[in-house]
Amino acid sequence: MTEHNEGRVREDPATGEAPVTGEDSSGRRGKPSSHHGDDDRERDLATELAELARSLQQEPDSDAVLAGFVHAALELIPGVDEGSVSVVIGRKNVGSRGSSGDLPARIDALQMETGEGPCLEAAYEHRTVRVPDMAHEERWPLFAQRATEAGARGMLSIQLWVEGDDLGALNLYSYEANAFTDESENVGLLVASHAAVAFAEAEKSRQLHAAVDSRDAIGQAKGILMERHKVTGDQAFFVLSMASQRSNTKLRDVADHLITSGELPAKKTAG
Repeated sequence: MTEHNEGRVREDPATGEAPVTGEDSSGRRGKPSSHHGDDDRERDLATELAELARSLQQEPDSDAVLAGFVHAALELIPGVDEGSVSVVIGRKNVGSRGSSGDLPARIDALQMETGEGPCLEAAYEHRTVRVPDMAHEERWPLFAQRATEAGARGMLSIQLWVEGDDLGALNLYSYEANAFTDESENVGLLVASHAAVAFAEAEKSRQLHAAVDSRDAIGQAKGILMERHKVTGDQAFFVLSMASQRSNTKLRDVADHLITSGELPAKKTAG
């Protein structure tokens, strides 16, 4: 019978080998540090995440990219039970993207309602914020009390990006206290760095496609006016621009309205 010393990886009684599953001994997702040596583990994770980032570049939108990295966080980071990417607009409006369940959305709502919490702290003040036990958290007393009642005992927030007053943070949750460790932070930073790069690429692609679509729509609307009124391209563009100003409507929307209805939008009146 094999003797087990404290701190050693327990052997499978059937095979006599150490387990290599994606769950730690408590049943939570994420690979324990005993799965590899530190250097090997970091290289393996970096390779896995780089491959994930490349595969997600084929996804049609940034939400799919973020959801892919949240899933990776649940699989790779020790102690994680739920996760999401919190997006803050104007330093106060907090929303969840790529959420793994209902808990992240509830916690984001609490952060927006109370105006405090780890996500805001991580995004604006520190790169990483760890909450070992929400029931004993004193930095944000109102938020911590209500988050505990919602079921979040541990939380780990990692900054993804900051653009003016808009930001994103990877938020990770545990149903148990003291689930997150230094390893959780280290692996979380790896996941977050790859997620930030992949998201930025996805946003560039989205903006490029939007610009192309807008250009095509405006070109089509110009063609309609040129044919209908026998005017030049510059004159048709001027007509669209004036309609945009009169109706207080974006130029792209003016073009779409003309294409679908055959008419320019009506001038908005005060009222």
